[in-house]
Amino acid sequence: MAVVEELLRSEANGGISFGNHKLEKKAKLEDFKHEGDLLKVKTFRDITKLEKNGMFLYESVPGTSVRNYVEKESGVEFLVEGDEDAQITIGLDEETEYEVFVDGAGIGTMTTGLGGKLSLSVELEAAGEVPVRIEARR
Repeated sequence: MAVVEELLRSEANGGISFGNHKLEKKAKLEDFKHEGDLLKVKTFRDITKLEKNGMFLYESVPGTSVRNYVEKESGVEFLVEGDEDAQITIGLDEETEYEVFVDGAGIGTMTTGLGGKLSLSVELEAAGEVPVRIEARR
């Protein structure tokens, strides 16, 4: 998978791709219009952060490149790549239980708190792209 050279782009499937974990200096893109929303991304090797309409959506430490990030009513799925293992935090619905899958394997159930944030670790070093899927248990 290649990094997202334009920092943020819309995909044909309705998803987005964003982030560039290869950048040495911080780069950002604001007011990117996607399906009626305004997106903002900040990215470089140390962190990648995405906001939608001023609200937190995604953050990774260190930085990552994300492809085909698709939000669904039941959760989110995307492909992630980075040079090092990453701690990823996703903004989801508050006080909701989610089943989390990394690289096709279930890693357990996690529940968001009042802020709606869910954090997980993904082993990326020398792994190429890793699929992540987070589904609400309703």
